[in-house]
Amino acid sequence: MTTEAKVGAFILSCTTLLALTVIYLLNAQYSGGMMQYRTYLRYAGGLEPGASVLYGGINVGKVVAVRPWPQDPTRIEILLDIKKDTPVNENSVAKLGIVSVMNGAALSITTGSSDAKRLAPNSIIPSKEAVSLDEIAGKVATVAESANTLITQVQGELIDITGNVNHLLGNLNTMTGPRNQKRVEGILMNVDGLIGDERPKLDRLTDQLLKVSEHADDTIQNINGVVTDVRDPMRKDLAELQSTLQEAKALLQSMQIIVRANDYKINDTMENLREATDNLNQFTNSLKQRPWSLVRVKQPEERQVPK
Repeated sequence: MTTEAKVGAFILSCTTLLALTVIYLLNAQYSGGMMQYRTYLRYAGGLEPGASVLYGGINVGKVVAVRPWPQDPTRIEILLDIKKDTPVNENSVAKLGIVSVMNGAALSITTGSSDAKRLAPNSIIPSKEAVSLDEIAGKVATVAESANTLITQVQGELIDITGNVNHLLGNLNTMTGPRNQKRVEGILMNVDGLIGDERPKLDRLTDQLLKVSEHADDTIQNINGVVTDVRDPMRKDLAELQSTLQEAKALLQSMQIIVRANDYKINDTMENLREATDNLNQFTNSLKQRPWSLVRVKQPEERQVPK
């Protein structure tokens, strides 16, 4: 064997050994340090095996498989391989995302919360549907149709507003024309003349009002003096009236005491008057029945009819 052949065989053996070592290390890394999870979406958005799995924006694994779920064909089953130390918890949510504009689709997992329980391997990560491009395009089309309708309405309203503004400008031009300007100028001149003619009268009226106000001040002062003069006699009369009322009140209280003290006598007097009234009534009835008793003690004998 020549020297060149020996060197070539040696280089080929080293290359093969290096490739096997790299393959072994990769298998050891991705088999021993990875955990598998599952999640389900209704729209995968071009997600393919080998796509990146992001946890809080950090690349922590790869998508292993993307396939329709046999139990529910309307949902897509996605298998994930994630690094063993990734803290996926019950509050984490998987949704469709992208790494960058230039890269393809990726699966994004939220960090959840620190007090939530960690998910065991082969568990299902809760998912949240992302808005698809078709839905966005539909909403944009709806908004565009609404915008077209709104623009048409606005154009019609702008035409009406423009017509009204033009009409208003025409009215303003008519009102501010030379003819109306002359009328306004004449009115202002008449007002100035009227003010000039009536100014002396206004001055005299103002002087008279000042005099009246001065007299009014004197009158008010006189009235205050009269009120002051009358106030003291009125106070004395009110004091005497109050004293008289107190004396009358005391008299009434004394009479009430006397009436209460002689109450039994009044009752006896009333009883005697009642008995006298009864006796008088009996005497009156007796006179009505036997008027002769006033002259005779005995009733006269009845006369006999002659035979």
